[in-house]
Amino acid sequence: MTSQDVRDAQTDGPAEGPGTPGEDDALDALLAEPLPQDRFSDRELSWLAFNERVLELAEDESLPLLERARYLAIFASNLDEFFMVRVAGLKRRIATGMAVTAASGLSPRQVLEAIGARAQELMRRHSAVFSASVQPALEAEGIHLVHWDDLGEAEQERLRKFYRRQIFPVLTPLAVDPAHPFPYISGLSLNLAVVVSNPATGKEHFARVKVPPLLPRFIAVDARGRPSAPSTQTADPEKGPTSFVPLEDVIAVHLDSLFPGMEVREHHTFRVTRNEDVEVEEDDAENILQAMEKELLRRRFGPPVRLEVAEDIAPRIRDLLVRELGVEESEVYALPAPLDLTGLNLIADLDRADLRFRRFVGGTHRHLAEVESAQPTDIFGVLGRRDVLLHHPYDSFATSVQAFLAQAAADPRVLAIKQTLYRTSGDSPIVDSLIDAAEAGKQVLALVEIKARFDEQANITWARKLEQAGVHVVYGIVGLKTHCKLSLVVRQESDGLRRYCHVGTGNYNPKTARLYEDLGLLTSDPEVGQDLTRLFNQLSGYAPKSRFNRLLVAPRSVRSGLVERIDAETRAHLEGRPAWIRFKVNSVVDEETVDALYRASRAGVPVDLVVRGICAVRPGVPGLSESIRVRSILGRFLEHARVFAFANDAGDAPEVLIGSADLMHRNLDRRVETLVRIGDPDHVAELLELLDLSMSDATSSWHLGPDDAWVRHHRGPDGEPLQDLQELLIARQRRRPVRER
Repeated sequence: MTSQDVRDAQTDGPAEGPGTPGEDDALDALLAEPLPQDRFSDRELSWLAFNERVLELAEDESLPLLERARYLAIFASNLDEFFMVRVAGLKRRIATGMAVTAASGLSPRQVLEAIGARAQELMRRHSAVFSASVQPALEAEGIHLVHWDDLGEAEQERLRKFYRRQIFPVLTPLAVDPAHPFPYISGLSLNLAVVVSNPATGKEHFARVKVPPLLPRFIAVDARGRPSAPSTQTADPEKGPTSFVPLEDVIAVHLDSLFPGMEVREHHTFRVTRNEDVEVEEDDAENILQAMEKELLRRRFGPPVRLEVAEDIAPRIRDLLVRELGVEESEVYALPAPLDLTGLNLIADLDRADLRFRRFVGGTHRHLAEVESAQPTDIFGVLGRRDVLLHHPYDSFATSVQAFLAQAAADPRVLAIKQTLYRTSGDSPIVDSLIDAAEAGKQVLALVEIKARFDEQANITWARKLEQAGVHVVYGIVGLKTHCKLSLVVRQESDGLRRYCHVGTGNYNPKTARLYEDLGLLTSDPEVGQDLTRLFNQLSGYAPKSRFNRLLVAPRSVRSGLVERIDAETRAHLEGRPAWIRFKVNSVVDEETVDALYRASRAGVPVDLVVRGICAVRPGVPGLSESIRVRSILGRFLEHARVFAFANDAGDAPEVLIGSADLMHRNLDRRVETLVRIGDPDHVAELLELLDLSMSDATSSWHLGPDDAWVRHHRGPDGEPLQDLQELLIARQRRRPVRER
């Protein structure tokens, strides 16, 4: 079955709320009224604004110092991916003549030029935050990021020995001359451009030395002068200061060992970013696994899209790199050393609790906590009595979702497990549970999305491991990524078969579940069980006419279902009935959905949007979006949950859905996504409170204005700090009785 089969044939179940647009004259008139051409913010520039918000956290001196260093690393890593995927894709479309004018009205060339100008500005600011603020603050705490010349003789001698033992054997100098063409420069690698000369002839030669990516980015030298990887360091002030030397500095000082008999005249650091997006033409691929493996091989040789150079690079070396790499001058970013500040993650990992957020470990959800016995909670027994709404990382993933699947694997009454895997960790207990279940003779289906960007190779490895254990592994529907987060367990009970389900907003990844804010529903509701059974049958076989009761499923019904509900709120408001709309998402880009929100706002419906990343909506524009408010929350956890809430005056109570879909074209048109309607009134109230807290003027957040500018609001009128939403939720979790953890 193909993606087009799904779009053509998939239908929803019985109507459960909003009517059809056009039934009301006032709504008809509103729908017919044209919207202004300049109503959308540019997607790419909005993403850069999101990364600027990350940078603002690094600039915030009230935050723990090592966390500020972490935000600098996150900013750099985010920007790397943006260039590898978004900028690379835009350049490719321009080159092939496939680029079209953006919804913002900017031409492809205008977007590319605007990206270049904004990225230049942000990257310079990023470097300045490090050199002028974070680095001096680290120095004051005894954490010294230094150059070779800043070290004492004893420290230098120990580093020389370390270089000879641990670094020199790994290095490979590559000369450039008529017999040696300009070498391939791998994406995101840090390199030294070296100029050497032959003393006999005086002739200069160019060479490239790659800084090995598997070695530590910074070499630590403790107070006693012993070099090591930063991960082994505590940077304990009681033991004296610790110095960290960039790996490229250590290599640069010893370049003569790589070119014996030559004179090293100069060296400069540079870094290349390449197009690393993956494209697989599935309709022509007999085996998607093999096609993906070939494409991953091709990815290594994608064209360059950005060249970073040290700002003191010699002009002739810069010109040589530009010419040989085939980049344009506008794609060159000259920055202060050190380049590649993603390496600051090593510094942020230092064991200095006084410079980090207070350690937090999520507790067991109160309904899953066994209070009278040391035995593990019978999760199936709990779900037989009630649904459980999980909020990670405040609710432990290990004692909820992970335990649910582990119990299913071990329970002899469980007959089948069906599971989607989009991203998971390298030592995933989820995968182990699926393997255990298969080896115990249960029917196990794993839908592995091997096109999950930058996790493709890991997912191929897991797919093969699962297959070898007897798990039925499938790769979903041709033409669509399977992004939904679903588990289905079928269990034999005294009164027949019962289905237990998990529908989530985040990946089945125990590591990121401690860092990402996500929601999940554990339930044995028969309607949800029936919906998941039908959807898994559609994903693994041929079931294009599946009908769903509590699910909206992309690409067929998420967009249409949300637009119907938005229009229903618009109609209710026009008729004088209560109406409001509240969303929490990662990104809002889809024009059809945004236009529906604009129509609702024109009618006067209050619309609240909590958007972590990209937002194409322009709130507060007179006559267009005066009733729309947009907030963004960033913090120690990555806000990742998606919530869609409606007043639903036509029903008995507000309607709230959670799920995997963002409001982007890729989610609504090119992915299998699910939203599930929350049934428990207490859970609805809990989610509405989360949305209220997120939008509250008492909560620290960024506010988006009609001019596309994000303004941070983190202090009150008297300068007092506003409440941090994540810290508030951490405090609530810590106040739970100990027996519930």
